[in-house]
Amino acid sequence: MQIVIVDSSRVVLQIIASLIEPRGHAVHPFTDSERALEFLAATPTVRVLITSLEVRPLCGLELCWSARLLAESRGPLHVITMSSARNVRSLAEALDSGADDFIEKPPSAEELNARLRAAERLTTMQEELIRLAETDPLTGSYNRRAFFNRARAAAARDPRPGAVSAILLDIDHFKRINDAHGHDVGDVAIKAVAESISGSGIAGRLGGEEFAVILPGRGLGEAVAHAERLRGDVQALQIRGAKGPIALSCSFGVSTWRDGDSVEALVKRADVALYAAKGGGRNRVVADQGEGVRAVAR
Repeated sequence: MQIVIVDSSRVVLQIIASLIEPRGHAVHPFTDSERALEFLAATPTVRVLITSLEVRPLCGLELCWSARLLAESRGPLHVITMSSARNVRSLAEALDSGADDFIEKPPSAEELNARLRAAERLTTMQEELIRLAETDPLTGSYNRRAFFNRARAAAARDPRPGAVSAILLDIDHFKRINDAHGHDVGDVAIKAVAESISGSGIAGRLGGEEFAVILPGRGLGEAVAHAERLRGDVQALQIRGAKGPIALSCSFGVSTWRDGDSVEALVKRADVALYAAKGGGRNRVVADQGEGVRAVAR
């Protein structure tokens, strides 16, 4: 595991690192608690924070609280506080501030590594629960909730007009596939389309045969070109049916970010463009143009 250790004493940092590095853990020591918090924010692979209560400029309780808030968006983080002054009040304050565990300083190697093994079990379980909560079980793509959460985060990072674009796509005549070939073949078709768009920005399955892609850093023109490539990729797919290969196609709607926009509005405009694509003959890309939609010549 990757572990951040925070203490005002470099000697203490060296002692604790020497106790856990032989077990294969990667240790990141800090004497400055603000720098440690910045590192945690930038390194979501860190799974454990060990911090003394007596650190600066953020005290240990403040660091615990800030790290716990950070963990809501970055992923599982097990927080262990340590202090040479063990008492009921210190323990209660640490736990109330977001700590998961409390040890005396300096800890013994056996106790510290046992607590780290427990932390690894808990964070692994939390990661799996998060994965299950965010993943569409059929395709492995983001589910609707996870997709919108990540789309909002992408838009918040750069809310300028044209800085984020959305693509909505829908499998053409999907009901016919289910009716003619069965739901098992329909599931294969859904998984094939999901795999085709899996490397495209933030991709998710919104439900049924409908998918969405968020493209951070791409304006309308680039998003339209990307949608056209995806359309060609899907059209090249052939899935196996009982009566032979089955060809697929998808219709696409594209929109881009505007001043004062929201992710919901962005996706809604792409959805309107998608329905225009389906109404215009399917297997095509239609772009939202502000006052209306525009079909893209193939």
